[in-house]
Amino acid sequence: MRRRELRAEYADAPVSLALYLGGYLVQAAEDMPWAPAGALHRRLVGWTRQPPKLPERRSATVPAEPGRAGRHQTR
Repeated sequence: MRRRELRAEYADAPVSLALYLGGYLVQAAEDMPWAPAGALHRRLVGWTRQPPKLPERRSATVPAEPGRAGRHQTR
């Protein structure tokens, strides 16, 4: 949810968002030197380069017309 809010807030300034989060990346790396740098990067900054996830759309099935299912038209 917070990611969505940040995307909306920085919609016109994606580089500013990455720089803002980069500051937190540096702080996290200092606070947790044992954490893999790649994992911290993915969690704090990496998601900004990915397009937002869209809700899955379910495809509706359209029922066949009554009386026509399984019939072949002959002329």
